[in-house]
Amino acid sequence: MKTLSKMTAVLLTSSLVLAACTGAKEETASSGSTGKLDLKWMVIADASTQLPSADKDFVKKAIEEKFNVNLKMVYSPIGQDYTNKLNTMIASGDIPDVFFAEGISSNNYIRDGVARDLTGIVSPDKMPNYFKYWVNEANLKSYQVQGAFKRAPVPYETNYYRTFYIRKDWLDKLGMSMPTNYDELVDVMKAFTFKDPDGNGKNDTYGFTAAGSGTSVPMDFPEYLKNGLVGDTYVEGDQFVDVRSDIRMQNVLGDIKKLLDLKVVDPDWFLNKYGQHFDKAAQGKAGIVVGQGRDLAFDNNPAGLQMKSKQAGQTTANWQPFHPWEKTGTWVETIPNNPFLISSKSSDEKVQRSAEILNWLAGEEGFLLTRYGKEGVHYKRNANKIEIIQDAYQKDITDNNNFIEVYGWFTPRKPEVFGLDVVDPKVTERDKKIVEKINSYKLLPSVGTALTVKEGMDLSAMRKRMNEQHVQIVFKEKDASNWPQYRQEILTKFGGKAIFDNYAELASAAKGKTIKFKSEN
Repeated sequence: MKTLSKMTAVLLTSSLVLAACTGAKEETASSGSTGKLDLKWMVIADASTQLPSADKDFVKKAIEEKFNVNLKMVYSPIGQDYTNKLNTMIASGDIPDVFFAEGISSNNYIRDGVARDLTGIVSPDKMPNYFKYWVNEANLKSYQVQGAFKRAPVPYETNYYRTFYIRKDWLDKLGMSMPTNYDELVDVMKAFTFKDPDGNGKNDTYGFTAAGSGTSVPMDFPEYLKNGLVGDTYVEGDQFVDVRSDIRMQNVLGDIKKLLDLKVVDPDWFLNKYGQHFDKAAQGKAGIVVGQGRDLAFDNNPAGLQMKSKQAGQTTANWQPFHPWEKTGTWVETIPNNPFLISSKSSDEKVQRSAEILNWLAGEEGFLLTRYGKEGVHYKRNANKIEIIQDAYQKDITDNNNFIEVYGWFTPRKPEVFGLDVVDPKVTERDKKIVEKINSYKLLPSVGTALTVKEGMDLSAMRKRMNEQHVQIVFKEKDASNWPQYRQEILTKFGGKAIFDNYAELASAAKGKTIKFKSEN
């Protein structure tokens, strides 16, 4: 294996310390089985999800029997702790046979020789379900980096359920209406902070919370949208826009500083790791949060805001979606996002077997087992109608820390791709109205393609410096007047212009017209 990249090496020191407390969990494969192939995968899972003992893990049993393997799952929530854990394993030579990675990290793993070439592995003949239901070959081709086929996108949700959520019960108690613009939104944040919305007589609530993971100013802040910046990247006329490096970030950062000065934002927002902001909201410490995922506020989602709030004693909690920019654009349409990779150290037999399992997960049989359980036990099937058997599902799955989600990492919960209609008694009329509301939001067109970098482009270094500049302005400077000169630094010294010029070329090919990146202020 080639020497680890600078990014990976820098992270390694801290990851060795953090690995013991990262919260990542491992499910140990049974030993003593003869003739079975040992596989190790590392995937993402919600912090509340945990695998049960082997006798209760019917998914593990099914996979191991069907594919004649011992499958060891290492899993952790997405974020820096996940990356640290993975980097520690890689540095020790223990590269998982299959592993999830975030986009920037995956580029480094490919450069460092950690990832295997996928030619003849991720292909329509070897993984037909993956291509039939989730990813087309054109998307796959545009997704590659460094001129090599060494990563493939995890099947992704094409419906984008990103929205603000608000404690509607707090609004009602204070006699306020859903905010429909930025000023109204800030007014509600003030009321949630200073007018005791939970009625406990204590000054212990905030209007808004987010998660900066100690490194960045997240796009959850409404000041991005206030200043006309929607999504992460998009095409505006004939120009490619990278939101977080745009010249308009001067106004965004300045407005965020003003919001923070009002003391209406959870003071821990910057240090919150992803997921902790939801926990704080569920604990009644904040009344507005941005989230995504179809069922984040469903009544019976054990990992969701609504159910966690009830469990935390917030008995009147009523989390409802809203969006002040619902008619003008809340985000951009989805493009392929984070990839999976296969270890360059895995044997051909392990690679082939892993591809077979991934293909099964991407098909109807694997999808149903990892999303709804066992037919006849956890659901009944009549033609294309799937009806959840609530008591059994609760007993075997929900009460066992919703463990099937560890195996469900590979596919979004979209039964409609198989022509299936799922009747879930846990989905309430309130839940259905939430989905209807979010689906009514306007989404703007995406750049039309996966955005990848060329050999020699250091996207991680550029983004790291960009985030440092954002944080510097928000916490240490009197205003955002230095942003234009900071921006020029990341575009020149840190290679941002070359990266965004490349993105503009990719967007041009996807859109069929000439698109340029505007680098001057």
